[in-house]
Amino acid sequence: MDSFLEKLETVDRRYEELNQLMASGTGQWQTLSKEQAGIAPVVEKYRQYKTVVKQLGEAEQLLQDNPEPELKAMAEQEVELLKKRRDELVQDLRVFLLPKDTTSEKDAIVEIRAGTGGEEAALFAGDLYRMYQRYAQTKGWKTEIVESSQSERGGFKEIIFEVKGKNAFGRLKHERGVHRVQRVPVTEASGRVHTSTATVAVLPEVEEVEFDIKPEDLKIDFFHSSGAGGQNVNKVATAVRILHIPTGIVASCQDERFQLRNRAKAMAVLRARVLDHEERKKQEEMSKERRSQVGSAERAEKIRTYNFPQNRITDHRVGLTLHKLTFVMEGDLDELIDAVAAAERARQLEEAVA
Repeated sequence: MDSFLEKLETVDRRYEELNQLMASGTGQWQTLSKEQAGIAPVVEKYRQYKTVVKQLGEAEQLLQDNPEPELKAMAEQEVELLKKRRDELVQDLRVFLLPKDTTSEKDAIVEIRAGTGGEEAALFAGDLYRMYQRYAQTKGWKTEIVESSQSERGGFKEIIFEVKGKNAFGRLKHERGVHRVQRVPVTEASGRVHTSTATVAVLPEVEEVEFDIKPEDLKIDFFHSSGAGGQNVNKVATAVRILHIPTGIVASCQDERFQLRNRAKAMAVLRARVLDHEERKKQEEMSKERRSQVGSAERAEKIRTYNFPQNRITDHRVGLTLHKLTFVMEGDLDELIDAVAAAERARQLEEAVA
């Protein structure tokens, strides 16, 4: 607790120092004001905390100095309320001091792939894509398909798309993993419920200035765009496939009619995948037990189950079950994402305290 309070005191002193620097008229006012705005919420909470601690000390002293039953009862009630408020402020301050995820506000690249279940898995992958598309609409985000491979019945064997908007990655990163569906497939004549899966991977979109890939490390091929079933739909080779030679990672795009646009989209996906690959390597060196985002798409690795006959959706990471699957498939995802995000913050707080 002492080191925790020392950190807060340091932030408070820095806030006052920034006030003085800005008042003195020295340069870099914009930089200083940005830094001050960033720490202002922490300072405000910390000062509330100090006020409550002072009031608590006074109330506890009053409790000791007043043997009269009526005053004592009032003082005891005040002490309990102040202790509760103090603990709430400590919790808020711990959240403020958690390391900031610098990728949260970035755009996202979402990759959905059919897993176990054949054609039904591909149809479910298509349902997930439409779910995220509708969720993006509710947030005012834009979605653009980068690459897709359709199945015979209109689902997707694979679909990769960009989601552009503030905090897109910060919200969608909680969707990474294996999604399991339980329903009667359109191909099932007997009405028996089947179980299938699809995997979802979410990567932060990386700007070229943030992560540089050497041109000599790339092999770029151009080919004709194809439609469903593999037929050529473009006589000009506008589709692009890019190989990152050192890692063997490949990204391609054929969604746009122009080669330059396809190349830019493919490079965005490649850059995100290569950076993710490098980050994974670092983390695996620190922890051999680290698992990948989506595992092998086996049913047992599920993070969430979508049960259509019972209109039920369950997130297995937090044990949350909602009987509103119809609404969720229309993009009503906030309750599920908020629950997982809250659990993640709680875990981070436990680790910070430990």
